Amino acid sequence: MSDQASPAYAAPADPENALRAQHWGLLARLLVTAPDQTLLAGLAGLSGDDTPLGRAYEGLAAAAATTNPKAAADEFFALFIGVGRGELLPYASFYLTGFLNERPLADLRRDLAAMGVERQAGRHEPEDHVASLCEVMAGLAGGAFEASGLGCGGAGEAGFFARHLEPWAGHFFDDLGRAPSSSFYRAVAGIGRQLIEIEARAFALARAAAGDASPATRAFA
Repeated sequence: MSDQASPAYAAPADPENALRAQHWGLLARLLVTAPDQTLLAGLAGLSGDDTPLGRAYEGLAAAAATTNPKAAADEFFALFIGVGRGELLPYASFYLTGFLNERPLADLRRDLAAMGVERQAGRHEPEDHVASLCEVMAGLAGGAFEASGLGCGGAGEAGFFARHLEPWAGHFFDDLGRAPSSSFYRAVAGIGRQLIEIEARAFALARAAAGDASPATRAFA
């Protein structure tokens, strides 16, 4: 995704948002194409802490340490491309309607247009691909994208997440974790599940603190 071109993320206002941008950006990178040797080596050097997300990162590090680029590429092909189709279809439209290129994609394109975000040249998958949505969340957290025009608070992040990721991405990561070909990507699924849960709780707490008990999607009714 892009706001006219590949974005250079602005410095977030606080370290928490910088870290959120890194989490989302890593997911986007791993879900758009298989990791190369440089990325695998970097992931293998990660360490976690005694939190669910920290333990998920320890699992990712262990998986990266025992994976090579060819194995990762073969796994990515089986999961997401396949002969005819992959084991998974990582699109919001499919998870929400059972079909591709349905209303969830049209709604997303409307919101991306309101944000001034365009698909990068050379990217051919529909914008509701999970990697593209993770990339948008990284841009929102990192300051590259602005969604306040969507009218749902939190610089629009809460509403964007609630409409375009929260209803289905957890199910996708569950499916990714148990897909027949998942090995390295089982660990990626663990990161994804934890991040979806953390963001959902954080946005709910922010709404409660603001005295707003209604869903963040109210502006999109």
